[in-house]
Amino acid sequence: MKLVVALSLVVAICHGSAVRQQRKFPHDFVFGAATSSYQIEGAWNEDGKGENIFDYENHNNPTVIVDQSNGDVAADSYHNYKRDVEMMRELGLDAYRFSISWARILPTGFANEVNPAGIAYYNNLINEMLKYNIAPLVTIYHWDLPKTLYDLGGLLSPEFSDWFEDYARVVFENFGDRVKSFITFNEPREICIVTLMGTGSGAETAILNTTAVTTYTCAKNLVLAHAKAYKLYDQEFREKQGGQCGITISVNWFEAATESPEDKEAAELRRQGEWGLYAHPIFSAEGGFPTEITQKLLEDNAKQSYDRLCLPDFTEEEKVFVRGTADFFGVNHYTAYLVTAAKRVTDSPMPSIMDEFDNVMFPDDSWPAAASPWLTLAPNSIYNALSYLRNLYNDPIFYITENGWSTAKDRDLFDDDRVQYYRASMESLLNCLDDGIRLKGYMAWSLMDNFEWSAGYTQLFGLYHVNFSDPARTRTPKKSAFVYKHIIKNRYVDYEYEPETMTMTIDEGH
Repeated sequence: MKLVVALSLVVAICHGSAVRQQRKFPHDFVFGAATSSYQIEGAWNEDGKGENIFDYENHNNPTVIVDQSNGDVAADSYHNYKRDVEMMRELGLDAYRFSISWARILPTGFANEVNPAGIAYYNNLINEMLKYNIAPLVTIYHWDLPKTLYDLGGLLSPEFSDWFEDYARVVFENFGDRVKSFITFNEPREICIVTLMGTGSGAETAILNTTAVTTYTCAKNLVLAHAKAYKLYDQEFREKQGGQCGITISVNWFEAATESPEDKEAAELRRQGEWGLYAHPIFSAEGGFPTEITQKLLEDNAKQSYDRLCLPDFTEEEKVFVRGTADFFGVNHYTAYLVTAAKRVTDSPMPSIMDEFDNVMFPDDSWPAAASPWLTLAPNSIYNALSYLRNLYNDPIFYITENGWSTAKDRDLFDDDRVQYYRASMESLLNCLDDGIRLKGYMAWSLMDNFEWSAGYTQLFGLYHVNFSDPARTRTPKKSAFVYKHIIKNRYVDYEYEPETMTMTIDEGH
């Protein structure tokens, strides 16, 4: 009997493996990789580029970075874009997501002064990609605000949406004839809570330390700016350029730690506070900020004797203006957390967005951990997040615009933990497709090692290792690059695959 059971188990395992390999990605599913301008380009003051907030902050306050480094050179993609495209060809990518540096093409931040050298750089990159049938997916704003605009109030200024619309027009006019997919903003939460406000987790560079009042003002201004840029594209460029425009929001999954109503309520509040605040005005049927956040703020205001709600809600006209302004929902997804209603210990003199969550989140102890303290491999978390969003926001089109795993500095090229993470992500993607979720593509973060914000070069996400000690910034593929290439080429996850050599070549015909 034991022998029969053992043989049955072997057959079941083999059958499960065969079934898993038969789950193939559709031929039109888009596989790519992603980066952002400040993290890879370097050339921070070359060819007429203006200063951005990270140039300023990292030069004047270097201690906010763990290794006191900066993005002055980074991976030097400004001078190595052809090698970057060669790496895309080696992997067999269908698409590459990168961001435009606002200050590189508009040195003062304003559209009345366009930098020809900046335009030429992105034209060269785009044309090199298209030469090999690699589709560009362009992010218009990935955190690196021109310092001149920051000094004028940045995203807290009521004029920000006009500045951004003018900038977006320059992007559409110069690149939209060849770029068919645009993302207005990358990760509004991180812009409004972390990179600009400094009241969040402290995971990134904090430029300004303030409270939830300005966080919500930033959120509204950003969403209005997004809507203006989208409508600009829709009304003036879409017909002749034939592309699409969306937004990318960071969507980690938040699961109730127990089945108690209190924990379920806490998890929902966390979801709406972390990403519903930015998604709801665009993707929900009613528009405006989520009711969960509004109600919680009303309760907190009453407790703290505030006369008015610190959430600057949308007028009915603004709700109509913003609602539906996205052709797709870009999702940056990395991990998941368990959430409990246990109270946080705070002594904030004014309400902050973290106080409004008023709960505790944590990873399960069994989930493997990355080099980044916030990142764990949570089971099936992409599916959990997208199935929730699909049901909440009436089945939008999705792209996973970032997903990746960090390893420590000086790690060797055999990144098996990253391989494990990507394979788990692929299975979760396939679960989404099996369930009918309208998921159209996936961008691995990141194509190469880069400047990882406050972690500097101590936590690395690249499929390709970058030698930051070498002036040439030599790129070398890691094991995960070979595994990802194999998945792209064959359209399934092969758990038996091991690269025979660590030498990457370009497949003919791509």
